[in-house]
Amino acid sequence: MSNTFLSLSDVAFSWPDGEPLFDGLDAVIADGRTGLVGLNGSGKSTLLRLIAGEMTPERGSVTAAGTLAYLPQDITLDTGVQIDRILGIDEMRKSLHRIESGDGSPQDFEVVQDNWDIEEVALSLLHRLGLESIVAGVEDLDRPVGALSGGETILLGLTSLLLREPTVLLLDEPTNNLDDEARERLYGIVEQFSGTVVVVSHDRALLDRMDSIAELRAGGLRIFGGNYSVYEAIIAAEQANAEAAVRDARADMQKQKRELVEARIKLDRRKRYGQKMFDTKREPKIVMNMRKRQAEESAGKLRNNHIAKVDDAKQSLADAEASLRDDREVRVDLPDTEVHPGQVVVHLDETRLRSGQQVSLDVVGPERIALTGRNGIGKTTLLDAVIASGPKVPFKALPQRLDVFDESASVAENVAAAAPHANPEQIRAQLARFLFRGNDSDKAVATLSGGERLRAALATILLAEPAPKLLLLDEPTNNLDLPSLAHLTQAVNSYRGALLVVSHDKQFLRDIGVTRSLALTDEDLVTE
Repeated sequence: MSNTFLSLSDVAFSWPDGEPLFDGLDAVIADGRTGLVGLNGSGKSTLLRLIAGEMTPERGSVTAAGTLAYLPQDITLDTGVQIDRILGIDEMRKSLHRIESGDGSPQDFEVVQDNWDIEEVALSLLHRLGLESIVAGVEDLDRPVGALSGGETILLGLTSLLLREPTVLLLDEPTNNLDDEARERLYGIVEQFSGTVVVVSHDRALLDRMDSIAELRAGGLRIFGGNYSVYEAIIAAEQANAEAAVRDARADMQKQKRELVEARIKLDRRKRYGQKMFDTKREPKIVMNMRKRQAEESAGKLRNNHIAKVDDAKQSLADAEASLRDDREVRVDLPDTEVHPGQVVVHLDETRLRSGQQVSLDVVGPERIALTGRNGIGKTTLLDAVIASGPKVPFKALPQRLDVFDESASVAENVAAAAPHANPEQIRAQLARFLFRGNDSDKAVATLSGGERLRAALATILLAEPAPKLLLLDEPTNNLDLPSLAHLTQAVNSYRGALLVVSHDKQFLRDIGVTRSLALTDEDLVTE
């Protein structure tokens, strides 16, 4: 067995409302890099927290060989706390300094142990992750952390974990908010880690650096050898086979139904003929009754045989359909969002951002502009400045938190509030294109899963009145599972207006057809 591994045995866990999430989950994750994937709401983050010991299973056990460290999705840091305390080395540094000054006690030596170079190690790791602007030298470990961008917070949290020298590392969406350079640094850390790494991520570039993919689906964990591209190829082949099985099962069920009808017609003919023979009394009555009983028994066997075949065909079809994945596509047509070439959408003239840059920006026609730049440079501030400038066309923004609706209202009610002139039939027809069909559109927003919440947010802003001709997206791919990312891409590609999107996801930017890429630097906004 591998030197480091994770073992889950008979793990059971339920949501607060009593709905089971895991019931008897068994799995072994060996050393190396494993990407944990699954739909939003399938329990990926919960599983990481169970492994990390932050949550307790109702039944079963989780065993980790070696020391374990966990980086959650949402990290909050007290800006007034010293950096060395956040890194977990503050007491060690105090003991080290007392020893160096000649005032060290036996307890200080116990605290330091063999970590005589802990300050240099911490500084080296911080610089390796690109945090020189926060900690330039050892003396900066004494200062408060101050205000950090989302990406800097993630990297500082990761540094604090690595300083513990864990053998098992759990990372939940670690590339959220990271710029390109920071992502590459994190990729390097993950690739060079010598123990067990389990990563929850929608970042395909990171998932393609994995040794295996663990898919969480319907409360079970299935492990695939190879990276995400290999996993996709396996799933695609399985889906092709499943679709063929469904076609065959449907054809067989139709055949069995036809044969059942034909058998019933044949039996009815025999019954009529037998009744005619009985009525004409061409044979003795005792013989006629015997023939009638034999005919009824034969008919019953034939009928039951065909009914059983139909039932078997129905079950085969149900089994085949169960193996199909729900890969439905968002299909919307948004002609009212169209912006004509030459139409001025945004004019931002020599505007100074809070981060100090003085920028100008013109958006003309249905441009699709990517806003890039390092973490903390002020990209979200630039979007806020565009909103404050008063765009020349109706616009909508999709924030990272997706807080664009009334949580207590249903999906249909939120869209109705945004589009007051649309009748209920029109709203439900449009929502069906966002995969809210039937009673799904009556769900309260607060009860939606992550993927449903994204689709509800997209429906609310894209179906609004007046139709938005400018769409502002701030890191829209954060925390999305891959099917939800596909839904976002499909919806954005149906949009006909101008687009300003802050994102570090290069594949997403390619998929939505970005026409211009602008980088925000310390001084200005420049074309890449």
